[in-house]
Amino acid sequence: MGKKLTSRAEDYSKWYNELVVKADLAENSAVRGCMVIKPYGYAIWEKMQAELDRMFKETGHQNAYFPLFVPKNLFEAEEKNAEGFAKECAVVTHYRLQNDPDKPGKLRVDPEAKLEEELVVRPTSEAIIWNTYRGWIQSYRDLPLLINQWANVVRWEMRTRLFLRTAEFLWQEGHTAHETKSEAIEEARLMNNVYATFVENFMAIPVIQGVKSESERFAGAEETFCIEALMQDGKALQAGTSHFLGQNFAKAFDVKFTSKEGKQDYVWATSWGVSTRLMGALIMTHSDDHGLVLPPNLAPIQVVIVPIYKTDEQLDEITVMVNSIMTDLRSKNVSVKFDNRTTYRPGAKFAQHELQGVPLRIAIGPKDLENGTVELARRDSLTKEVIALNDLPDRVHGLMIEIQETMFDKAKKYRNQHITEVNSFDEFKAILESKGGFLSAHWDGTSETEDQIKTITKATIRCLPLEFVEESGVCVFSGKPSKRRVLFAKAY
Repeated sequence: MGKKLTSRAEDYSKWYNELVVKADLAENSAVRGCMVIKPYGYAIWEKMQAELDRMFKETGHQNAYFPLFVPKNLFEAEEKNAEGFAKECAVVTHYRLQNDPDKPGKLRVDPEAKLEEELVVRPTSEAIIWNTYRGWIQSYRDLPLLINQWANVVRWEMRTRLFLRTAEFLWQEGHTAHETKSEAIEEARLMNNVYATFVENFMAIPVIQGVKSESERFAGAEETFCIEALMQDGKALQAGTSHFLGQNFAKAFDVKFTSKEGKQDYVWATSWGVSTRLMGALIMTHSDDHGLVLPPNLAPIQVVIVPIYKTDEQLDEITVMVNSIMTDLRSKNVSVKFDNRTTYRPGAKFAQHELQGVPLRIAIGPKDLENGTVELARRDSLTKEVIALNDLPDRVHGLMIEIQETMFDKAKKYRNQHITEVNSFDEFKAILESKGGFLSAHWDGTSETEDQIKTITKATIRCLPLEFVEESGVCVFSGKPSKRRVLFAKAY
């Protein structure tokens, strides 16, 4: 499988980039800032997608699809949203190419094929969706409108990194309309909670639920709920957001409904989304210097079986045993693969599956056939055990649960050890550089203080936690009064 990964301690960023490529998750493409998600990486994303889609539908949402292109005048309709995304927008200005008369065999933009109105390639879909909703909503009977779409979006990022920040990425975006303000806020909270449940139960990543400060809110939102996770290098990663949009988009696109009392009013809105950035979170939370460590709930292959043999006859005998094992494991809803490739030696197969984070590996050789045993190796702890064949299905099933819980507990322990209360700016700076993680500090509530802290330290307010104790204190930077602590961190 090539040379070993750079260690996390030596160069965390280099380790991450090497791992994404060597584990066959993704690679850079011919388009600057865009990635190719390879089959193994896409299989993990598909598992995420399937689970989230199930959770969305259980909460009453339906999927739809809206155009990739947004007419510029629609994009400009909600001012804050347009301003917030303007610098990241790719814009289509022409609709045809032609042969270049000065350069045979080359093409150029046809100057006669200029669009009457330029089209923005969606960085997010509020504009096109709310313009559509105007025709869908007339009465309170049409509400609530609960729509999600799975799509790609484009944000012309200058500095890109596979999965974490790319010019084009995959995501889902929910867009809902409601009769009342309280219903819309409840929806935004509900979906943030869905994200938290998914990330904790399936990705085995502990998160802190909170709201963003005003300067960190989604452009056009009145409140942004979020889930924040902590990576192994002590940096935070925003894993999902859910926005209460008030009536801003309804007013911008004139989306009104007739109430039960016969009055006309603007609807109340939310939007919420998670993206392929979750793949980056998964990698950085659990993986080690040997490669990926995948939680069983998201692993495309939960168990891989590697035969160890010298003759074709031995392989045939092992294959008979393996077919029986696979039947038993699949009956317990365990995904299993028999790696019977003859082009690789067992050691190379072990290295590949370790690098790709397969939770359990079973090795079977001639002696195992005689003894009715197999060797079972765990990826998360790198431990092995020899187990009787009869005990295997129950042991594997139990380990799927145990590994999932162990991975979550390990990540939670790390996260909790890296939440530090600080009470002075000197302490703030010292802990940020030496230990990292979340800094729990008093803040005076002003964007001026927030901006100055960011300029000096590069740390931002990750969230105002939903679970907090009211506590009188003074701002860690300005010394002004404060009623609560917020969480600061350097972030991706």
